[in-house]
Amino acid sequence: MLAWLNAELRRLGKTCLWSWRGFASAWATEKTLRQWTLANVISVGFAFWLPLTTTERALILALGLLLLAAELINTAIEVVVDYISEDQHPMAAKAKDCGSASVALAALAGGVAWAVILWGLWTG
Repeated sequence: MLAWLNAELRRLGKTCLWSWRGFASAWATEKTLRQWTLANVISVGFAFWLPLTTTERALILALGLLLLAAELINTAIEVVVDYISEDQHPMAAKAKDCGSASVALAALAGGVAWAVILWGLWTG
């Protein structure tokens, strides 16, 4: 039992390390990740400054993290497509466009949530 627990803790540590390396690598090369992170910092600030419910705050924070995850997935798709071939191909363009669309939809979801929450505060 102790050996199993030790192995799982090592695996968790490696997973955290790999995740951090992935985020740091994307941070160093992807301007849009830095822009969305700044937008999230501002969003979190407003979420705690405004008189929101715990559920509303949780929604805003979760959608912000989802947006960052979508941006990282989009970056991964772009890197893999470029690694496989730098030639122009309709399937490569489709993969990249779909990745970009996922970021746009995640951003839209966050914007809609903010709009609904702010409308509720205003009409409240």
